[in-house]
Amino acid sequence: AGGGKIGQVLSATDETLRSTTSTSFVTASNTLSVDITPAATSSKIFITADFASGLSTDDQAAMFTIYRDSTNLGNAEGMVRQAAYNVGWDVYFPIGMNYLDSPSSTSQLTYQVRMKVNTGTSYINYGAGKCSITVMEVLA
Repeated sequence: AGGGKIGQVLSATDETLRSTTSTSFVTASNTLSVDITPAATSSKIFITADFASGLSTDDQAAMFTIYRDSTNLGNAEGMVRQAAYNVGWDVYFPIGMNYLDSPSSTSQLTYQVRMKVNTGTSYINYGAGKCSITVMEVLA
C-alpha cells in the first residue's frame, strides 16, 4: 500500500585528494556529506558511498564507515576495512558502502563518510576519481 517508494534523493561528490593519520574516525571530506529531513518517522534512509582509497605504506590498514550525525552506523572497526601487507609499494582500492538506516526522525539528519587508520596515512580519491555519497528516503 504505497510502501517502498522513494521520497527524495540527495547526493554529494568530491574530487579532491583527502587524507588522515587519525586512529579514530574523522570526517573523510567535508563535501562528502548529505543533509536530509525525512518526511515521516516511519521512513528509512538508504545510503550508498563510493570512492577510491589508498594506503601510503606497507603493513597498514584503513577503516571506513558512515555516520548519521554522531552515530557510527558500522561498528568500532567501521563498515569496510582496507589493508596492505607485504606488498612493497603503495596501493589503492575501490570502496563501496551501503546501509539501510531506520532513524525514526523527522529532524534534519547528516550522513557522512568517515575514516581512520591503524598507522601511516590513508587517502580517499587516491589516484584518479570522484567519490560520492547518495541518500534516498524510502517511504513506508
